[in-house]
Amino acid sequence: MRKLVYYIATTVDGFIAGPDGADPTGPGGFWPIPEDYLRHLIAEYPETLPGPARQAFGIDGEGARFDTMLEGRHTYEIGLKAGLTDAYPHLRHLVFSRTMRESPDPAVELVSTDPVATARELKRHDGKDIWVIGGGALAGALYDEIDQLIVKLAPLTIGTGIPLFGREAVFAPRTWNLVSHTVLDSGAIFLTYDRSA
Repeated sequence: MRKLVYYIATTVDGFIAGPDGADPTGPGGFWPIPEDYLRHLIAEYPETLPGPARQAFGIDGEGARFDTMLEGRHTYEIGLKAGLTDAYPHLRHLVFSRTMRESPDPAVELVSTDPVATARELKRHDGKDIWVIGGGALAGALYDEIDQLIVKLAPLTIGTGIPLFGREAVFAPRTWNLVSHTVLDSGAIFLTYDRSA
């Protein structure tokens, strides 16, 4: 069965964005993107790069890990503000929103129903794994359904911001098994955890 994978960058103090939720890697952002980090993304997770970045680096074809992505409206709107109606045209792209009435792009599927039911249905079908891109609120809603965490831990603290599972996450302790890790010279660490049984 396909896995639901929360693949996300976080600070050492557990935040995926600043308090305003803006793109921390965009213009004026605070997130470091060292060269070895970018090389690792291209080599190991090329499908998680947005379409324009893939073009710039000459990346094409299907991804190795994911063929579908789930995104919350706030995260999707970051791409819209940058002029991208579908930042990931190489993936099936579902955006969860109860307020958007029409998709700005014919390839982007708007979902207004329960994300848990949608994730469960997607996991039943054959295919590559399903990437939960964020934001934290969507990841928090899908907390019980997430099978794997791939955490890109930045050597960075910010003090406050959007937590890994959003501001509305419930208290529900869970253990995870570390199945792989990569430490880069720049200090970033890629940690892959499978949910404990």
